[in-house]
Amino acid sequence: MEAVTAAWERYAAGRTPRRAVNAAGATTWLNWTQYADHGPDESLLGPLRGRRVLELGSGSGCNLAHLATLGAKCVGIDIAPSQRAKAEARWGNVPDLTFRTAEAAEFLTDHPDSFDVVLSIFGPVWFTAPTALLPLVRQSLSAGGVFAFSHTPPKAGPQPGGSLREARAVSRWDYSADEWADLLASSGFSNVTADIIAPPEGEEEGTLLVRAEA
Repeated sequence: MEAVTAAWERYAAGRTPRRAVNAAGATTWLNWTQYADHGPDESLLGPLRGRRVLELGSGSGCNLAHLATLGAKCVGIDIAPSQRAKAEARWGNVPDLTFRTAEAAEFLTDHPDSFDVVLSIFGPVWFTAPTALLPLVRQSLSAGGVFAFSHTPPKAGPQPGGSLREARAVSRWDYSADEWADLLASSGFSNVTADIIAPPEGEEEGTLLVRAEA
């Protein structure tokens, strides 16, 4: 686990701060894709006011802070301690917004039936064995709760080592939309949708966005 934490600390150190304002002039916003000002917004999570929201891999807190401004009661976890420091420095004055340093599976194990929404944007859902993580997400959600996550789609054609790739200390599970749908169904989720968001003009890689209900 120390090696994994160190890897994410290195990643965090290389990230640039998010813009203060987006193209629409908003100071907070949620972005599911890897491209600025592109893709759907938070509406796919359903009503947010008063809802308990958990973000897995909350990073510097920008996406979760937006949900808190909409009235959600938000908790963000990240395995890299420096990410919590960045998030609290920028968003510490936002009500009902808490950041913690934690590994996703360990945190979920300790918080059954604690949230109405769980989301992960290019986060731990992509980097944790789904057979272990998805049942924990399911048990952390209230009845009818929403689980949504995004990452880049798997590359076309055979990949070395199959879906599981090794990148130093961090493993990544590259599954297709259909594979995620099957995994979620086997973990007790329903109403699963999994779609590829087309990239903006001039870009080649889309974004896989998955939504399911507990």
